[in-house]
Amino acid sequence: MVDLTILQQTLSIVFNDPSLLKQALTHSSYSHENPGLAPASNERLEFLGDAVLGMIAAEKLYNESSKLNEGEMTKLRAVLINKDALAHKARAIKLGEYLYLGVGERASGGQRKAANLARALEALIAAIYIDQGLDKTSKIISKLFERELQNLPSTGAEADYKSRIQEYLQARQSIPSYHTIEVTGPDHKKQFTVEVRVGDSILGRGTGKNKKAAEVEAARLALQQLPVDFTP
Repeated sequence: MVDLTILQQTLSIVFNDPSLLKQALTHSSYSHENPGLAPASNERLEFLGDAVLGMIAAEKLYNESSKLNEGEMTKLRAVLINKDALAHKARAIKLGEYLYLGVGERASGGQRKAANLARALEALIAAIYIDQGLDKTSKIISKLFERELQNLPSTGAEADYKSRIQEYLQARQSIPSYHTIEVTGPDHKKQFTVEVRVGDSILGRGTGKNKKAAEVEAARLALQQLPVDFTP
């Protein structure tokens, strides 16, 4: 049997109803192979967890990013809680080690599949919400996404400038590409220079303390210079 004590310690929580936690970690393949013995799969909890996570993320964006408009908050919420982001968070707490999987699903690496991990994390959030209430659930989500929430201004800029230039160029049957052309400075204080290009044309060049920041700056400068009738 899976020992769920360490997972609860990682989350700083003790379930009042341990069966909820087990259900959150039960894949449908395990339920199908163990009828009458295993709890129901985590699919219903996943449905609820998706809604709870979306609501809490929206509230945090609203309260902590007062300068963002509705469209920007929608984009940021998608960045925070898309399936890849959830799978990444699930891996960070080693959630795959606790999943109840059918024999075939486990043999095919089901404990590492992004879809299984993301769904299990959503189900886990729902289980916490039912067992502990909204306040505790919100605190756990804040802890899980602490780094992303602290970096909301830069995340917002990335979602804005890079998506805007992407949309601009796609409307003209082109796709931007980003190229690191220079890295300077010591290891603890590097400076990256990145160009955004379409084909061989350089649209903008930006610098930043990491590649992502330099890409955002390059996209920002490119948007300032692109004419309305630009054609590559």
